[in-house]
Amino acid sequence: MKVKRALISVFNKSGLDTFARGLTDLGVQIVSTGGTARMLKESGIPVTLVEEVTGFPEMLDGRVKTMHPRLMAGILARRDVPEHMETINKHDILPIDMVVCSLYPFEEVASRRGVTDEVVIENIDIGGPSMIRAAAKNHAGVAVVTSHEDYDEILDELRDKGELEYSTLRRLATKAFHRTAHYDFVIANWFSEEEGDFPQYVMRDYEKVMELKYGENPHQRAAYYAEVGLRQHLLSQVTQLHGKQLGFNNLYDLHAARAIAEEFTLPCVTIIKHNNPCGCALAESLAAAYDKAYACDPESAYGSVIAVNRNVDVPTAERLSKLFVEVLFAPGYEDEALEVLKQKQDIRILQSNERRQQNPGEYDYKRVLGGILVQDKDGDSEERDEMTVATERHPTEQEWGDLIFAFRVAKHVKSNAIVIAKNLATLGVGAGQMSRVDSTRIAIDKANEQSADLQGSVIGSDAFFPFPDAVQLAIQNGVTAFMQPGGSKGDEAAVEMCDKHGATMVFTGRRHFLH
Repeated sequence: MKVKRALISVFNKSGLDTFARGLTDLGVQIVSTGGTARMLKESGIPVTLVEEVTGFPEMLDGRVKTMHPRLMAGILARRDVPEHMETINKHDILPIDMVVCSLYPFEEVASRRGVTDEVVIENIDIGGPSMIRAAAKNHAGVAVVTSHEDYDEILDELRDKGELEYSTLRRLATKAFHRTAHYDFVIANWFSEEEGDFPQYVMRDYEKVMELKYGENPHQRAAYYAEVGLRQHLLSQVTQLHGKQLGFNNLYDLHAARAIAEEFTLPCVTIIKHNNPCGCALAESLAAAYDKAYACDPESAYGSVIAVNRNVDVPTAERLSKLFVEVLFAPGYEDEALEVLKQKQDIRILQSNERRQQNPGEYDYKRVLGGILVQDKDGDSEERDEMTVATERHPTEQEWGDLIFAFRVAKHVKSNAIVIAKNLATLGVGAGQMSRVDSTRIAIDKANEQSADLQGSVIGSDAFFPFPDAVQLAIQNGVTAFMQPGGSKGDEAAVEMCDKHGATMVFTGRRHFLH
């Protein structure tokens, strides 16, 4: 498709003078509006004003300027339909072969603090989306350009071939429809904010970050998309320093690992396997935290994803180098530590420079057949002064620290979740079972496999104990303190079991199921 006439109306004028001059050099006539036309004229580029084409001036403070049959017909007329071409010829309308348009910055303006509704509404573009959609609909005969990032490629193709191939026109049209869809989505969401916490319609826009080798299994295709408009996402400000391409399961486990590591301010090491922690610990140093986390379940740690909340030093790197690790995530690495880690060919080393706070009010989504479930994120952890001691004995300070640690970890374990901890380290984790006593039994068995000393250990449970059986089993194996939400008809029996054996139980008042 040859380009003889281009309509240009852009808010973002980055690179426009070079692009327009390139089109002019190729013999393209440029039609333009308002500020865009002034800018091009000041750059010495010949421009035909829109009102010269329409015979009608801009009006209503620029709200009406391009919505005119002499422009829209020139865009929408199908070149392969003789009746269309005869009609526009009859009315002395020339075809428009290219529409270059960027929209008013609604999203940017609406996100500013203190901006009035009137200002936001004036940044709703009307003519721009209409022109873009018209050109994209008629993409077989009209090139639609919605981003300055495409200028160079378009000019190169026109210079090299004298025209634009259909594949290029189709790609530009696809991009254009995505642009207008996103624009309308942002506007609709802004209006929906007045409806309350959960509006009638939920719309989200996602942009592809990377292709993945495959999904959960090799026969499933996969890619990673980030939600547009949020301050941060799983890989924002993250650099891969070493290793192979990240996979679907790597990213899913990384999400779980980051969530736990970010719960704590002390040096923390979290080891994730199949989206559950098989070890987590806090200590005075990262190396010490790693030793404690690894000791929880060395067998499961093989092929794991590990997240830490401190820069990786040489002692920690030397320990990690002895283990097969799929992904290591940290805020930084000492130079020597990085050299040690890079000796392992398969480890994917990620460094995060993300320091921004997470997005307030962000929703959590779970995919179901034909739709999604939407909920608030399970956010901040409970504070000690919000909890209730239900037993005669109160926890010691050591038990309090271990209980809060275990309960925070349990929040990130698949339900039913039982976390046994001691000295700010997990000793055993029971996850994803259909009964709480089974999860308790698994956590105890895991601890016993490593000959862990369970005397004086504690349990964090993501939900209440409906029966005293799990509590009794844990006490028989050395557990002395429990933290659970409470709220069950079986609470009294669980408390009585603790009082009978001198154990202590704390109610947090908040459940943390993770399905």
